[in-house]
Amino acid sequence: MKKNFVEELRWRGMLAQIMPGTEELLQKEMVTAYLGTDPTADSLHIGHLCGIMMLRHLQRCGHKPIILVGGATGMIGDPSGKSQERNLLNNETLYHNQECIKKQVAKFLDFEADVPNKAEMVNNYDWMKDFTFLDFAREVGKHITVNYMMAKESVQQRLNGTARDGLSFTEFTYQLLQGYDFLYLYQHKGVKLQLGGNDQWGNMTTGTELIRRTLGSEVETFALTCPLITKSDGKKFGKTESGNIWLDPKRTTPYKFYQFWLNVSDEDAERYIKIFTSLEKDVIDGLVEEHKQDPGRRILQKRLAEEVTLLVHSKEALEMAQEASGILFGKATKDALEKLDEQTFLDVFDGVPQYELDKDQLGQPAVELFTRDDVNVFASKGEMRKLVQGGGVSLNKEKLTAFDRPITADDLIDGKYLLVQRGKKNYFLIIVK
Repeated sequence: MKKNFVEELRWRGMLAQIMPGTEELLQKEMVTAYLGTDPTADSLHIGHLCGIMMLRHLQRCGHKPIILVGGATGMIGDPSGKSQERNLLNNETLYHNQECIKKQVAKFLDFEADVPNKAEMVNNYDWMKDFTFLDFAREVGKHITVNYMMAKESVQQRLNGTARDGLSFTEFTYQLLQGYDFLYLYQHKGVKLQLGGNDQWGNMTTGTELIRRTLGSEVETFALTCPLITKSDGKKFGKTESGNIWLDPKRTTPYKFYQFWLNVSDEDAERYIKIFTSLEKDVIDGLVEEHKQDPGRRILQKRLAEEVTLLVHSKEALEMAQEASGILFGKATKDALEKLDEQTFLDVFDGVPQYELDKDQLGQPAVELFTRDDVNVFASKGEMRKLVQGGGVSLNKEKLTAFDRPITADDLIDGKYLLVQRGKKNYFLIIVK
C-alpha cells in the first residue's frame, strides 16, 4: 500500500489548508500535482525547501510531481506577501536560472525513472510567450470578475497601504496568470492538484475557480498548502544576518549550510527534522526522545544538519562540513586545514580577529611577526615567550615549540594564510599579501 500523502504531510506539520475532496482524490488514483517557483535567481534557498519536500513526499506516495518554473510570471512579480514589485528578467537569464534550479531539484525528485509518476519540469513562458493580450482578455479575463480578484487578501494588503507602492495593474493580473497555468496544465498534463505555500492560497483558488468557470462545474480540481515556516521566535526562517541560506555551494558553502541547521533551537530542530528530512516517524520519535534525555548533546540538530546537507549537497560535502566544524573546537591538524577550500576556510574563521602582513616580512622569527603593532596577536614578546614555553601557542593547528623560529612561505595555508591560536579558544588569522 502506498502511503497516504495528506496523512504524511499532517504528521510532519506540513499541512496548512486543503480543499474538500483532496484527500479522497489522492486515495482513489495516481494524481498529477504541480508546484510553482519563480526563477528570479540561479539557485533556490532553504525558504523553497518545504515546497520541494512536499513534491518529494508526493512522488514517494506514488503520485506524479510537476515543478513549474515561472518564466512568464517571474517577469511580472507576485504581490503575495511582497512589499515591492520585483525586477523583470531577460530570456537568457531565465533559461540559465531554470537549468540551475532543475539540477538542484533533481536531488529531491526522480526525473529519470521509466515510471508513470516520474517528475517533470515545465516553464509557463513556453505557453505564455505567444499568448496575445486580446486572447488573454477573451479566454481568461472574462471568466473572473474584478470583485472576485479584489477580495483576495494579497491584493487587499497591497491596496490598504501595508505596502509603500500600491499595486500595479501588472501585478493585479498575476492571479489570473497563475490561474491560467493551472487551466493549461489540467488540459495538457492532466494536473488536478496545485501545491504551494500558504501565502499562495488566494492565487491557487483562483485557478480552481477559472477551471470550473471555463470547463464547467463538473470539472474538479484541488489545492493544498504548506504553512509558511518561521523560527520559534517568530522571525523569518532561512534568513541570517548575511542573507539567505542558498542551496548552491558557491553562494553558501556546505560548511555554512551545515552550521545553519546545527545551530537551530531545540524547538525548531524538532519541527524542522519532520519538514526537511525524509526520515520515518518512528526514527524521528526516537531521536526526539533521545534528545530530551540529554539536550546538551544536540542529537536532533546533528541529525538534522547531517540529513539536509547530505540531501542538498553530497556525502563528501557533508564530511568536509563536519570536519570543518571540528576545527574550531576539536583537535584538528594542519592537514585538515589544507583540505578546506578557501571559502570554507574563511567561513570557519569568520569573526576571528584578522590582520594583514606584507609577504616581504616573511623569514622573520615568529616572536617578531606576531607582536608587531599591526599584528597584535600577543601584547608583548615576553607574553609570547611564556605562552610558547608552556605549550599554549599553535601555528596552523601545530604546537609552536620555539618562539623564535622563522615564519616562511612554507607555513602559509592556501599560499596566503597563517592561523595563530593562543590558548584553547583564541584564534587570529593573518593574511599575507
